Amino acid sequence: MSEHLKGAIAMIVACTIWGLSAIYYKQLSETPPIEVLCHRTIWSVVAFTLFLRLQNRLEELKIVFRNRKLVQTLFWAAAMISTNWFFFIWSVHNDRATEASFGYYIFPLVAVVFGLFFFNERLSLMKWVSVVLATIAVLILAISQNILPFIALVLSITFGIYGMLKKQISLGPVLSVTSEVILLLPVAIILLLYWHLDGTGSFGTNITTTSLLIFSGPMTAVPLMLFSYAARRVQMTSLGIIQYLNPSLQFFVAIFIFLEPFGLWHAVAFGLIWLALFIYSFASISTKNLI
Repeated sequence: MSEHLKGAIAMIVACTIWGLSAIYYKQLSETPPIEVLCHRTIWSVVAFTLFLRLQNRLEELKIVFRNRKLVQTLFWAAAMISTNWFFFIWSVHNDRATEASFGYYIFPLVAVVFGLFFFNERLSLMKWVSVVLATIAVLILAISQNILPFIALVLSITFGIYGMLKKQISLGPVLSVTSEVILLLPVAIILLLYWHLDGTGSFGTNITTTSLLIFSGPMTAVPLMLFSYAARRVQMTSLGIIQYLNPSLQFFVAIFIFLEPFGLWHAVAFGLIWLALFIYSFASISTKNLI
């Protein structure tokens, strides 16, 4: 088996875990999203540090935290990814997983706009068309539902800002995210101590909930490690295309498993997004350069 094929398989598995993760977090719907996020943070720290220990790389963490400027950037990255995680979990708990999938669909196009305004990157005509189509899709959802698609915008924008911050961090993905969750750890511990002293914490109430909270750590760590493995073996264009598997699975889970409402205007908006992504992907493949 070639290294490229191994990387592609790793990326497909990672995106499948991400795409089906809504089913996992739906099982924790009786636990407040912020509490789930705190446990996800704590158990992610455990999973990542164990992984780095197996690689004899824990010393690298000490080097990271000696760099004040790097830590500041990591802090803001941690704030963005934790906000993203929180609203994803909230959307699953509140029957808005369809909108969450929409957010992850439009993220690549939000990233294009960020690249245009913050990094002076140029867009081809086809990529401009894809951005315009995505904008129309958001407007259609807003008008037809009589509400701003808040979840979709928060998820795509926070992930877009997270991506911009990551461009400024010269660390591998596993070391970087480990550092980020460590920065979030004190807040998670304080909040969980408060809830448990108050008698409202979910951890320990039953074996199912407790197990699900603990395994939210590996659920976070494993796909990222697979992504890290794939990124070193697969072309960026291929990575970008495979990543659409994630929101596609989220979409099918929301519609066919959670049975969330999906009307005509949803179909029109998603149709425009899929067309926009097709054009964007075709343009990226043609230039062999993802913006």
